[in-house]
Amino acid sequence: MLRALTAKRSLHSLSRRHSSSTPPLKRLSSPNPFKPVRQLSTSSSAPSSSSEAELRKYLGYGALILFCGAATYYSFPFSQNAKHKKAQIFRYAPLPEDLHTVSNWSGTHEVQTRVFHQPENLEQLEKVVKEAHEKKTRIRPVGSGLSPNGIGLSRAGMVNLALMDKVLEVDKEKKRVRVQAGIRVQELVDGIKDYGITLQNFASIREQQIGGIIQVGAHGTGARLPPIDEQIISMKLVTPAKGIIEVSKEKDPELFYLARCGLGGLGVVAEVTIQCVERQELVEHTAISTMEDVKKNHKKLLSENKHVKYLYIPYTDAVVVVRCNPVSKWKGPPKFKPKYTTDEALQHVRDLYRESLKKYRAREITAQSHENAEQDINELSFTELRDKLLALDPLNRDHVIKVNQAEAEFWRKSEGYRVGWSDEILGFDCGGQQWVSETCFPVGTLGKPNLKDLQYIEDLKKLIEKEKVPAPAPIEQRWTASSKSPMSPASSSSEDDIFSWVGIIMYLPTMDARQRKEITEEFFHYRHLTQTQLWDQYSAYEHWAKIEVPKDKDELAALQARLRKRFPVDAYNKAQKELDPHGILSNNKLEKLFPRSDTI
Repeated sequence: MLRALTAKRSLHSLSRRHSSSTPPLKRLSSPNPFKPVRQLSTSSSAPSSSSEAELRKYLGYGALILFCGAATYYSFPFSQNAKHKKAQIFRYAPLPEDLHTVSNWSGTHEVQTRVFHQPENLEQLEKVVKEAHEKKTRIRPVGSGLSPNGIGLSRAGMVNLALMDKVLEVDKEKKRVRVQAGIRVQELVDGIKDYGITLQNFASIREQQIGGIIQVGAHGTGARLPPIDEQIISMKLVTPAKGIIEVSKEKDPELFYLARCGLGGLGVVAEVTIQCVERQELVEHTAISTMEDVKKNHKKLLSENKHVKYLYIPYTDAVVVVRCNPVSKWKGPPKFKPKYTTDEALQHVRDLYRESLKKYRAREITAQSHENAEQDINELSFTELRDKLLALDPLNRDHVIKVNQAEAEFWRKSEGYRVGWSDEILGFDCGGQQWVSETCFPVGTLGKPNLKDLQYIEDLKKLIEKEKVPAPAPIEQRWTASSKSPMSPASSSSEDDIFSWVGIIMYLPTMDARQRKEITEEFFHYRHLTQTQLWDQYSAYEHWAKIEVPKDKDELAALQARLRKRFPVDAYNKAQKELDPHGILSNNKLEKLFPRSDTI
């Protein structure tokens, strides 16, 4: 649900070509930029002013360190379930030219490294991996950096395939395309649309690199449509121990299925062949409903719509139902005149923002600033207005409830249709920076759904209200068919099984470090409540791009044991030992989830 990699200072992962001063294959190093170095002089006597300058320099360094320490303190969550460092210290100090600061889009995870490779072709990638293997140095594969949990980040070093982004081959008859794994979803879709084909399904956004979106088990929505890794029919991996290997359903199928959702630990995904579908226009219908009506129509909604998702609004009975289906060749797009204009749909949200500004910032508003604020309000989108509203008092439950009620009113007045190509329609404006936790659990079959998906939501909403969680909207619920990839949260040997994916959220609508810390702590309390009271009951497991590793040893041990019940951890570790014996493609997160005694 997140957007794009944040580039700080000399980060090159989103550039089309690397800086001329930083060759992509060279590992960079420099002295510690915070360590003062005394300049030696050949002069027989130094002027007295040099001692004063030296003292001022050391005092300056001391003040800088104290300031950075204070800033870092207020950027770190300290609760038992929320000790997740964000490494803010370098944001307030001069960065050395060779230091790459890599942050995920939400700014929830961040690392600095002097090792950031960007090979331009397969040969360069193979050389990078081989060299790292020989020297036992880490080069964790990182894609667009969208993952909320920073699963691709490593302080020791990273490799990014942003410059390996070509469409290599298109088979129009078989509707297959072979691409380099660094290509972004939107670039791929644009590159093959003239052939009349597209991807079968999409996640909420289009900024992911193909290698990353399959490795973490990303998904779209549609009970007949599997997660995105199921679209992959062959892969080319660059492995530390065995070099370049090709795997497919026919060639080494056991490794192929394991590596399709391999979390970047079994090899750097260099190329993939994707089974596509015919490009179609979709018609999207958005309408607001209630839980009672959803219950009555749930089976029909799942079975009769190609894509469907529910957006629940906490502390209300509102359920936004979004359905997408191919445009009828006989009837064409529906003829529908909206009851309300965009301005009318936004009116309630705008009014709440005006009232809230008077309440929270009364002393700050002058006549001129009020006029400017009024102009700004009328130019803001719904998600921008929601962010600004939440930023005023994000942890005040009563305030959040008012925001949620305004959101429900917005959706009530936004009912309607829109028509477009699937890559345009299936996207979703997720709002601003955010913490998110998403779980996946089985809910029967399409023919016989067990309705545990709706029961999960009812239990979750009751939990929110009982614990008075300041939970913003939406709680997002989607569905997929099963995946044959054993590491997928939706893995199943039965093609008839369906899975529900439920995401909870808390926005980070401010850059104030103290406020972000408080929101982070509240979110992990919220997440912990769902974990302890719902996950085991519903056999729910978190999305790999959203799972957070606990700091507490007992909690970590419990998580490791829980993962072993669901996933083939021993088979994964065995494959990793054969393909990457020194763990150069791993990072601390993977090592804690799947501990290996033989890693470096």
